[in-house]
Amino acid sequence: MRKKIVAGNWKMNNNLSETIALIEEIKQIIQPDNKVEVIIAPPFTNLNKAVELLKNFPVTVAAQNMHYADKGAYTGEISADMLLSIGVQTVILGHSERRIYYNETDQSLKEKALQAYKKNMTNIFCVGEKLSDRQAEKHFEIVENQLKNALFQLPVQAYKKIVIAYEPVWAIGTGETASPEQAQEMHAHIRQILAKKYGQDLARNVRILYGGSVKPANAGEIFAQPDVDGGLIGGASLNANDFNAIIEAAKS
Repeated sequence: MRKKIVAGNWKMNNNLSETIALIEEIKQIIQPDNKVEVIIAPPFTNLNKAVELLKNFPVTVAAQNMHYADKGAYTGEISADMLLSIGVQTVILGHSERRIYYNETDQSLKEKALQAYKKNMTNIFCVGEKLSDRQAEKHFEIVENQLKNALFQLPVQAYKKIVIAYEPVWAIGTGETASPEQAQEMHAHIRQILAKKYGQDLARNVRILYGGSVKPANAGEIFAQPDVDGGLIGGASLNANDFNAIIEAAKS
């Protein structure tokens, strides 16, 4: 039985005082249990404080990105070792906003995924098609290529710490959401791709999240799909009550 995950990607939101306030509210509201793993990903500037505040509380702190090099002349970048040094062992890689706004490619993500594996970090790896890809009925091909080009260099054991997040680009921050059937169809497709490369056992055990305008009102129906193992949540994770409602939906 795959344990569900609800991960909140805060993106470029919340200064330090807002981060402290939201985490304290989360700690008051959320009732942790063994059914759902909860993750939050604040901005880089607030990761250290988030780790400190959640030291004895079962919510994992993740980074929203990292560089593929150990160190060097990469102004403005953050390395895996920097994250590990403050207790952050989970990273989101390949989010569509990173691909679109910062020109991240399958090749650069291949290097980042390899670095996450080498550093024994949990990698929440994002894939997803644009609206034009879906309209052209290329969505299965696009997602398959994103997986193959970035992750298929990695050995079987790497997938113990890989979580895949399917986020249709047309549903991120738009208010549009893939139907539960569309989400299930793509999640099942991802498992088939993994099974062909690595075998059925691995494909059955990898957790695959859905992301794209998940809200309390639709979370339960989406999470009820057999191949959907939780969600990567954007805007709704910035409200403690909404975030908690989504977590509760994942427990059902």
